[in-house]
Amino acid sequence: MEAVCTKSFPPFLDYKTEKYVLTKNRKIGVFHRLLQLGVLIYVIGWVFIVKKGYQESDKDPHISVITKMKGASITKNFKDLQERLWDVADFVKPAQGENVLFLVTNFISTPGQILGLCPESPTILDGRCTEDLNCTEGEPVISGNGIKTGKCNTTQFTCEIYGWCPVENPGLIPEKPLLEAENFTLLIKNDVYFSKFNFSRSNTNKTLEQTYLRSCTYDPVTSPYCPVFKVSEMMKQAGHTFTELSFLGGVVGIDIMWNCDLDQSDSTCKPQYLFRLQDRKNNFRTATYYWDRENREYRDLLKLYGIRLEISVTGEARKFALIPTFINLGIGCAFLGAITLLCDLILLYLNSRADFYWDCKYEEAKPPKKPEATDPTTTNMD
Repeated sequence: MEAVCTKSFPPFLDYKTEKYVLTKNRKIGVFHRLLQLGVLIYVIGWVFIVKKGYQESDKDPHISVITKMKGASITKNFKDLQERLWDVADFVKPAQGENVLFLVTNFISTPGQILGLCPESPTILDGRCTEDLNCTEGEPVISGNGIKTGKCNTTQFTCEIYGWCPVENPGLIPEKPLLEAENFTLLIKNDVYFSKFNFSRSNTNKTLEQTYLRSCTYDPVTSPYCPVFKVSEMMKQAGHTFTELSFLGGVVGIDIMWNCDLDQSDSTCKPQYLFRLQDRKNNFRTATYYWDRENREYRDLLKLYGIRLEISVTGEARKFALIPTFINLGIGCAFLGAITLLCDLILLYLNSRADFYWDCKYEEAKPPKKPEATDPTTTNMD
């Protein structure tokens, strides 16, 4: 039977069935096999082996973080400062329990401030003046320390203000950090719970004795379950030295990452730590208030420089499941079917012998005509 492609009317009432045609086009054959090989490599190698597409995941664990800094330091006599011992309650803000904490390494002290009238600091641009007209009464000093009184101090050529006097002098920052905190240690206790799999994990080994945490320091090889970190080592892991960051402070991010494959042993689910520098400067002010015998209010102002530690915890747990496995297998089969369709389109529309392949692929099948029935009345009788 000659293969022909004919049109029928109406065409939407036609039923089309599959017809397989073997073509001896080597270019299309090689192209077809290469695409199939690429799909197999992608599905097996990338989807199932690398991305583990046969597993379902939980990327939203419940997280608990508790921190505790340990250490002590003594500030020697510096100008009007006396020798003083600093412990956790002094150099860590807050003292413990938060995933964000501030470690004081340097400070400027302005003791004995009292509310009154005094000249603004010459370092404040909005506080400078040459005459009283430059100091509008009742106007606050931008980035300054008080409210203008309308008078200009002709000695310092700054506006007189109502505020805490004497004002802070930013130029008094010590050239060497006052607090030596590089040997302090930070305990980071972290627990994660993956509710989808009812699986929990801690960065401490609960079978160890309590004395272990008092003597160990973290090491990814020898002590992976010791959550105690040395401050100088954390700065080193962030790519800087403690001395470099302790002068004007900085911000260091601590990322704790959990990547747990629950198809393997629970012991393989270990935290990974990453330390990174986020900013090179960091400071804030705090004050201690007190009253004298005459009930006058005073305060000691501290401008604290230090290292802000920000702890962030992320996690993902994965486990074998039938649904993602079948979905990814179905996607692979769909890709293989799309490859066949692509090769057909190339043969039928882009090939130089497209008409020939069209005639071979599409054939109209018509049932044979039935033989005409014979009238018995016209039959010859011998």
